[in-house]
Amino acid sequence: MLDLVHRPAVPQLDLSSARRLLVVRLDNIGDVVMTGPALRAIRASAPRAALTLLCSPAGRRAAALLPGVDDTIEARVAWQDVGGLRFDPERELALVRRLESGRFDAAFVFTSFSQSVFPPAFACYLAGIPVRVGQAADFGGSVLSHPVAPAPDGSHQVDRNLRLVEGLGIPAPDRRLAVRIEPGAAARASRLLARVGVAPDEPFVAIAPGASARARRYPAARYGLVAAELASALGWPIVVVGGDRDLEDAARILAAAPRARSLAGETSIPEWAAVIRAARLVVTSHSAPLHLADAVRTPVVCLFSGTDRESEWRPRDTPAVLLREPTACAPCRLFDCPIGLPCLDVEPAAVVEAGLSLLGHIPHGAKRSAAAIPPSSALEDSWTASAY
Repeated sequence: MLDLVHRPAVPQLDLSSARRLLVVRLDNIGDVVMTGPALRAIRASAPRAALTLLCSPAGRRAAALLPGVDDTIEARVAWQDVGGLRFDPERELALVRRLESGRFDAAFVFTSFSQSVFPPAFACYLAGIPVRVGQAADFGGSVLSHPVAPAPDGSHQVDRNLRLVEGLGIPAPDRRLAVRIEPGAAARASRLLARVGVAPDEPFVAIAPGASARARRYPAARYGLVAAELASALGWPIVVVGGDRDLEDAARILAAAPRARSLAGETSIPEWAAVIRAARLVVTSHSAPLHLADAVRTPVVCLFSGTDRESEWRPRDTPAVLLREPTACAPCRLFDCPIGLPCLDVEPAAVVEAGLSLLGHIPHGAKRSAAAIPPSSALEDSWTASAY
């Protein structure tokens, strides 16, 4: 049984005697990666506990990147459904029974600003988990045993995650993203790169065109122009990376840039991270590769759509340029754009220039339309292609 010490302002939680802990993060790959600093804080405070991650199918593929995760429970749940699940109460009840069988001492429920903590916390309540921690501003009765006041609006997702543990008196010694890439994954990534003509230690640019929401996808035809211009300017290989859903975009990029090569659909998530680590530069949309690049400290140019605020998701520990056009609808929080993606109407030349700037290859006399901002700099929601 955990030793709980309650204080009026900050509920303290002693994890030193915990044996089994559940972490809930039912989101995409990048969301799981950004939970890493909070997971490390929990692990440091509970050295004898086994840590299980309750995650989505996509999130499970990223779990291997996070040190300290001992096991995973994969689930698709009604409270995260955007229209793909059939009505099936038994599915949800089966999850409660699965959680009950885990005999967890405590559950940490991580959410983004727009998600309710109460459905997953109630599932944990029904599963008999005595300590249920989450961020909530509204009333939820005793569903949460330890409600933590939510992070301020616009907070970075990493800081929001850390707010959950720090609000319980659990220290967070390191706020940086970090991933674990096993030697086997790195070796397989090297073999894949060699197969498309990239020698060990040869500089190359990785282009990751995918994103979970169509409203975040920079047009593939423009990525193709970016790839062609970067190949011409640098003389380096351009490698397209992504999942199975990115194969069509990869083909369009290769059609516009015949010198580019593609590994889309051919890498696991750890291998994908290893390719990004080996690259000298990543060009991507607002998606998992943005956060993987931050975690492995590879410079990144991101076509950041107006769906979200940069302050919530930007890289903080690697040189980065985020480009978008200002629109009155940002942040729209939409999965699909009904007006043709005006926020991503960024010229390929501006993307190329941003990449060359990060690499220190600005052409002589070129006008700087974008520049890298150090991770510690203050950032505003009005970043654009012309005023980062």
